[in-house]
Amino acid sequence: MEEKTAEHKSAWVAPSKNLENANQPLQLEGAKVKKNKNLHSPSKVIIPLTAGVVFLLLWEFQIFHAIFQLKTYQLPIPSAIIAAFIENFSTLFSYTGYTFTEAVLGMLLGSAIGFILALVASAFPKWGRSGLMIVVALNAVPIVALAPIMNLWFGNGMGSRIAIVTITTMAAMAINAHKGLSNVNPLALDLMHSYAAKKLEVFKYLKIANSLPYVFTALKINTTASMIGAIVGEFFYSSKGLGYLLSNSIKIAQMPLGWSCIIIASIAGVIFYLAVEGLEKMFIGWHESERK
Repeated sequence: MEEKTAEHKSAWVAPSKNLENANQPLQLEGAKVKKNKNLHSPSKVIIPLTAGVVFLLLWEFQIFHAIFQLKTYQLPIPSAIIAAFIENFSTLFSYTGYTFTEAVLGMLLGSAIGFILALVASAFPKWGRSGLMIVVALNAVPIVALAPIMNLWFGNGMGSRIAIVTITTMAAMAINAHKGLSNVNPLALDLMHSYAAKKLEVFKYLKIANSLPYVFTALKINTTASMIGAIVGEFFYSSKGLGYLLSNSIKIAQMPLGWSCIIIASIAGVIFYLAVEGLEKMFIGWHESERK
């Protein structure tokens, strides 16, 4: 047999290869940092901002009106909308708070009920899926059909719109939360069993943690659904709120005021969404989706 060389005895070759491999993650990490820096480049802000300004200018100078053959009473120009907003600021501010309260309370109540239903369906899987189908069927009922029923049950006040929003937000939470509670990694489940974890511990430290990304996805969906439910519910039976003001503005042909309601409702919906997204980053910052 040939005698091994001194390089093989001292193992110089293997460590050098390991060192080369060890440098690769550092290069990848550097590339990742460089990529993240590009995400915050000025062009990412300037391009959308420029596009928005161009869109508003085309709207203001009635280019869209000429293209789509619209009149200013059909599509008010931005300056008229801003003037209506300034003139009716106090009313718009008060009504926005009223509608936003309905949306938030209804969304919280509906999401809580949906999560409880998901817990029950996860604990009793034999009939749990059938129960979720009932929630989905209830969610498929149009708001225009729910509004008279909820008004009959809860009166003409805020309670009827909260009930509408509650029903329209239950299904998204129930389905998403049930999926998060059920789709647990089998290896993680086996690991918990190997440590003789109790059912309550498995539920608390594994299933609940696994369901949180799904729960926040449902909450973000419900932010828009809740605003829609509150506003549409106000169309039929209400004496206050953005939906009520929008409906009356259309009836009396005050379209700039109506468009002010639409824009404020959109801004309120975006703020609502960003608030939930901030809570998501706060509570599940450990999740891989938040570390990209």
